[in-house]
Amino acid sequence: MASTHSPRLQTDLCGIPLASPVMLAGGTAGLLDETSGVLRLDDIGAIVTKSITRLPRQGNPEPRITWTRAGMLNAIGLANPGIEVFESEIIPRAASVPCAVIGSVAGFTIEDYLAVAAAMERAPAIPMVEINVSCPNVHGGVEFGADPGALQELLSALRPVLGTTRMLVKLSPVTVGTPHGPADLARVAVAAGADGLTLCNTIPAMGVDVRTRKPLLANITGGLSGPAVHAVVVKIVHDVYRKFARDAGVPIVAAGGVTRWQDAAEFILAGATCVQIGAGSFVDPKCASKVIKGLERWTAGQGVSAIRSLVGEIDFDHE
Repeated sequence: MASTHSPRLQTDLCGIPLASPVMLAGGTAGLLDETSGVLRLDDIGAIVTKSITRLPRQGNPEPRITWTRAGMLNAIGLANPGIEVFESEIIPRAASVPCAVIGSVAGFTIEDYLAVAAAMERAPAIPMVEINVSCPNVHGGVEFGADPGALQELLSALRPVLGTTRMLVKLSPVTVGTPHGPADLARVAVAAGADGLTLCNTIPAMGVDVRTRKPLLANITGGLSGPAVHAVVVKIVHDVYRKFARDAGVPIVAAGGVTRWQDAAEFILAGATCVQIGAGSFVDPKCASKVIKGLERWTAGQGVSAIRSLVGEIDFDHE
């Protein structure tokens, strides 16, 4: 496969140079580099690993993935081999991956997160982690990312454990029922030590088979991703960028419904430094390569030498 690498697409995320702003989202590209058979990974900015927990998890029963007219429903349930196996069998391969590797950290207690984060910190080939705070806190029953107090406590505990490892925090797009919007939680995350933000995780959703009258997922509910959520996340990225991240100098990684280069370009104009592709890779394993090629043409057509100069550059003058 011919490389699509272009100097125009080179960017920087929290001090880490990336070949492009396009990343493979956590949980959608295997544990590490399983997509190398269909993609040139040296063109990808980064791979986010599957979310890793302290102990192995089988995940939810099947069916746990299904499709809607405009996206994917999934209730995988954080299936993964656990940090002990990940550290002994997967991390040693990370140094040979020709793009940045970002470890995804998940858990149900602060102790869970700390154990996984400590192992990631011991791996020089993993310079950054993404903290999945959409896991329910077993002590309080609410997602860490939905409660400012719990979020602050978790990230403040993680920051010293991670040392120089950069920390992205992956927030939920839904804060209904709480007085806290995504920008409020973003401020809390950065104050507690986050170097950047990933916006956003999936939207809680469900589907029903009208013939059998049974839920489409064995878990009943799951997370919605794909084109159905894209416009929602564009607004969240725009709001967080304008209300907080731009002036604070905090980079945003946008995730939600990128299946075409135009989707990625929208996120960049709304304020994202990088974009993640998740469900789009299930539909087309070469989606990321096509998005990268499209972004290169778009950047050239905009008359700029670097895609990073287009971050947040929406033209609000309609006259």
